[in-house]
Amino acid sequence: MHIVQQLAANIVGQVLAGRNMNQLLSEALRKHAAFSPQERGALQDLSYGTLRYYGQLARILEGLLNKPLQDSRLRDLLLVALYQLQYSKAASHAVVDHAVRASKKINAAGGGLVNAVLRNFLRRQMELVERATQTDEGRYSYPQWWVAAVQAQYPEQAGAILDAGNQHPPMTLRVNRRRTTSSQYQAQLAALGIEARAVVPDALCLQTPLGVEKLPGFFDGDVSVQDAGAQYAATLLDAREGMRVLDACAAPGGKSAHLLESADIELLALDKDEQRLERVRENLQRLQLQATLLCGDAALPEDWWDGKVFDRILADVPCSASGVVRRHPDIKWLRRPSDIESFAAQQEQILQALWPLLARGGKLLYATCSVFARENQQVVSAFLARHKDAKQIIISVHDLDNGQLVPNDRHDGFFYALLQKNA
Repeated sequence: MHIVQQLAANIVGQVLAGRNMNQLLSEALRKHAAFSPQERGALQDLSYGTLRYYGQLARILEGLLNKPLQDSRLRDLLLVALYQLQYSKAASHAVVDHAVRASKKINAAGGGLVNAVLRNFLRRQMELVERATQTDEGRYSYPQWWVAAVQAQYPEQAGAILDAGNQHPPMTLRVNRRRTTSSQYQAQLAALGIEARAVVPDALCLQTPLGVEKLPGFFDGDVSVQDAGAQYAATLLDAREGMRVLDACAAPGGKSAHLLESADIELLALDKDEQRLERVRENLQRLQLQATLLCGDAALPEDWWDGKVFDRILADVPCSASGVVRRHPDIKWLRRPSDIESFAAQQEQILQALWPLLARGGKLLYATCSVFARENQQVVSAFLARHKDAKQIIISVHDLDNGQLVPNDRHDGFFYALLQKNA
C-alpha cells in the first residue's frame, strides 16, 4: 500500500504543478498494469480525495509544521496520508506505517519527520481541523477567489453549492428510449437487486455506483451513463423529426446520442479534437445510432461548413467546468481567475461564429457546465445586445433557475440558454 500512497502523492504534486489528473492516473495505471482492482481503486481514491479536500489538508499541514518543507514530495505524501487519516476508514497505524515506508523511498531521512507529523495529527486532530476550518479555503476546500465568486453570485446558496462540489458524484443513467422506457428499465434493475430512483428530466440515479458491465443491456445500447443535468440539453433543444441539427462541440458524445435517441434527425457531430471525436464514434456505435462526424473548430465554420443552415444547434461550449468539480476535483486547483475571462472570450467567439449557421426560426441552445455567470448569462446577454434577430426563450423547467442548475444530490451544475432566430 505504501507504493500506492507514493504514486498518489506524485499525482497530487503534478496536478498542483499544472497537469491533468485523469491523464496522470491513466499513465500510472498503465505503468502498474499488475495492480489488483483494490490497488487501482485505492490509487484513484487517494488522488481524488486528497485534491477534493486539498484546501483543508494544506491548512492542517501548516499547523503541524514549524516551517515549510523543502522537499515538496514529502509534503505531497503527508497530504495523502492526512486525507486517509481524516476521511478514510483505513487503520491509522497502517496509514502512518505505509507513509513512513514511502517517505524513505523519497528521502532516506524523511521517515522520522513523517512519523512525528502524522502522530502529532492523531493526537491533536479535532483542534487542528477546527483551526483549519476558520478560513474559507480550509472550510470549503476551494481557492479563496472561487469561494468569493460563488458567495457573491449565490449569497443564500453558496455554502450548499460549495459543499455539493466536494461530495462523491451520483451515478446517473440515460435510458435509450428507442429500446425501452425509464420505468421498464428501472424494473429490470430492481429485479437484479439494483436500487435506482427516477430524477428529472427522465433519468435514473443509482443508489450505489457500479461497473457498467453489471448494467443489463449496457453493451447492447439500452442505457448510458450521463448526469441528469446534462440530460436537459436534448429536451430543451426540442429537435424534431427530419431536422438538420449541429452538435458543435460534441465530444464525448453523450448529448449527440441523446438527440439521436429522441428523434430521427440529420445530425452533424463536430469537435476539433480528433481523439475525442473517436469517443463520439464509439458511443454511437454501441448505441447503434448514425450521425456525420467531422473534425473542425466551432469558432471557424468557414473551414468546414457546407453552407446549408441548421434547424437546431447545440453549442456546448468550453468552460471552467466549475459545475462538475466533484467529478474532477483537480479543476479547483488548476483554474485561475483569469481563466474565466479567457473562457468567456472563447464562448463569445463560438456563439458569434455559429449564429449565421442557424436557419430563420431555428433554435440554438447555449450550454456550459459552469456555475459562474461570467461564462453564462453575461455571455448570452452581451450576444443579444449585438444581435437584434435573436431572442432568449424563457426556460421554465424543474430545477432550472433562469437556465442555471446548481450542483446537488440529483445533478451537477449546468447552464442553459435557448436562443431563437427571428423568422
